Amino acid sequence: MADRPAHNAPVLVIGLGRFGSATAEQLVKQGREVLAIERDPTLVQKASGILTHVVQADATNIDALKQLGAQDFSSAVVGVGTSIESSVLITVNLVDLGIEHLWVKAITSAHGKILTRIGANHVIYPEADAGRRAAHLVGGRMLDFIEFDDDFAIVKMYPPRETQGFTLGESNVRSKYGVTVVGVKSPGEDFTYARADTRVSSRDMLIVSGHVDLLERFAARP
Repeated sequence: MADRPAHNAPVLVIGLGRFGSATAEQLVKQGREVLAIERDPTLVQKASGILTHVVQADATNIDALKQLGAQDFSSAVVGVGTSIESSVLITVNLVDLGIEHLWVKAITSAHGKILTRIGANHVIYPEADAGRRAAHLVGGRMLDFIEFDDDFAIVKMYPPRETQGFTLGESNVRSKYGVTVVGVKSPGEDFTYARADTRVSSRDMLIVSGHVDLLERFAARP
């Protein structure tokens, strides 16, 4: 199993569509060095004012990748989404170059299976993930939703009425609903980890963890 990538290691980003460019920009904001590769000259020009290292090249050509030093990277993100064939070829090239940590955008589940089989150790479904997240948020009480494996999630949400004005010990959320209030954020104050004597007001936001179905049940409370 490959070691975890170093936190500040340079990252290779291939494809500067919406997903790739957003990923590259965020990495730069985090202080990471990024080499972005894009075949479309229009996207290259657009990104050149934001990213320091942007190169116009065809990443389906392994020789082009070698000339750019792609083999020196330990982490790469493939954001190519318009062509499954290009996505697969680029991923194969990166695997052949020995890049250990590959995050690759998949369009469909079949595409994702192919990527996994050829060596992509992190397959991302941005559209599907965003759709699931939006579905959880449209109810109105949840403000943010992050789902992990095994249907476990952490949400930021407004407190149900039955918790307002009571301490967490008094409202007994865990026993009643099977979810855990991890923290509380009051307006104008720092985030605080939840304790039994933490009192919840109607203006607070709760950070709650638990099984997705149980979180939905808790968030559905008036």
